[in-house]
Amino acid sequence: MPTTIPYSPSLALGNLVDKAILDNLVKISKLQAPVDAAEDEMNSYISMKRSFDMTIQELLDMNIDVTELMKQSEAAGNNIKTAAIAYANAKVKAEADIREAKKSHLVNSSPESPIDYNKTQIKKMPLSADSLKMNVQYFSNDGTVQKGKTQATTVKSFVSEQVSFFGDEFAGQVSGAAAQQVNSQYSNHNIAGTLVVAVTCTHKDAVLLAPFILDVDKAIRVWNKIHTDDLIKTNSMANMAGANDSKNSLTLLSGATYGSCFIGMVHVLNTTTTTASEAMYSVASSIQGQFAVSGWFANESGGFGVDESFSNDAKNLLSAQNISSHCTLTTMGSIPSIKSNNVKMAVQQFSDFDGAAAMGKLAALQTATAGDKSTVDSAANQARAGSQMLAMENSKVTAVLSGLAAIDDGQNKMIDINSMMDALDDYIQKALEGNIGVPINYYLKPITKSELAEMWVAKYFPNKYLTVTSGDDSKTNGDKSTASETAPAADTASG
Repeated sequence: MPTTIPYSPSLALGNLVDKAILDNLVKISKLQAPVDAAEDEMNSYISMKRSFDMTIQELLDMNIDVTELMKQSEAAGNNIKTAAIAYANAKVKAEADIREAKKSHLVNSSPESPIDYNKTQIKKMPLSADSLKMNVQYFSNDGTVQKGKTQATTVKSFVSEQVSFFGDEFAGQVSGAAAQQVNSQYSNHNIAGTLVVAVTCTHKDAVLLAPFILDVDKAIRVWNKIHTDDLIKTNSMANMAGANDSKNSLTLLSGATYGSCFIGMVHVLNTTTTTASEAMYSVASSIQGQFAVSGWFANESGGFGVDESFSNDAKNLLSAQNISSHCTLTTMGSIPSIKSNNVKMAVQQFSDFDGAAAMGKLAALQTATAGDKSTVDSAANQARAGSQMLAMENSKVTAVLSGLAAIDDGQNKMIDINSMMDALDDYIQKALEGNIGVPINYYLKPITKSELAEMWVAKYFPNKYLTVTSGDDSKTNGDKSTASETAPAADTASG
């Protein structure tokens, strides 16, 4: 994954700056620099190679010789390989150090800022520039596999020996004989999609505290809290006079330029598997002697077949849907809108079990006894075959429809690729509107002990001592600045 902008929430505008935290952010930025540079180099070669290939295809359509250009495209491909290896090595090398450096506390505490928020103002000025760097990778795979299988088995002499009935010989033969017709179908539908998005922006508006007004009493209390070995004693003018000898200072964050980033990855795998099987069992042992008589009676009376128990048509429909989604999203400087999408539980149905054909094969085997001498047995065979066909078709419709009605009834909410794209659209819209970002360059304002002493004297002994002011805090039209407005110019530190 691409790197994110290093940031600490403790570095809020106007707060005292903890140098250790700021130095740690600068350290992380330096560790990330070789990784980002290697990734930029790899992406640059990839763009070059794709541009070469598109140009080659265009020139081929114009019947222009592209031999030399193809050599350059091949060289660009070799450069991609080299750059990709270099990027991977840089990423692995820096990752452990970056991960260690990021082990910081989310919650921090510090003395209250000495800024007079009632008089200080926040201004936006276009001191920087807008920029955007985006790298998006999308992979999609959609595949369907369907298989069918039909198997017919005739065991023993189930058909040819039906002429013997009501006897031990007939009962012994039919008890171990059966005909089985199996028709099965299998379907597997896989939808796999992976989206990786990396967007980094800089924003032109810098945020500044101007005028930068300090409350001198708060500032002295903060100073004494931090520098316990170098106190400012307001009850001693000698201590105030010796403030110039101190090399300590308070560092305040007076402004910053901003950037933001959107780093996200989502992987969705949707697998739907449906297995359907249709099996017809004619259990010979169940017919016994009454089979022939009942079949003959049904045929003579104008009926068709006998009882359902003589032919059992079993259908099985099993459908399973497995959905997995893995999403990671890191945004710095903005909180985009995250929307979930509904995923319906789907089941695939089969239009044809080929049950009629299966029954036809079995009926063809059974008509081998067409020469039976007994008219009772002939009528029974015809009734049994017709009953099996009718029961099979009815059971097929009932099993399929009832199975689908019981399964296709649910839906779930999940984060998918559309959710990531909606979040990206929202992030880009907020970036265009402004008012987002984290500091990428800090304006630091150091306050020395001598400056605090001068401010305190100017406040409590006005017009007695000469004071100096900084340019950004001075009043206009020749007015003199108050002591509480005195502060030095700002330094900068890049994060």
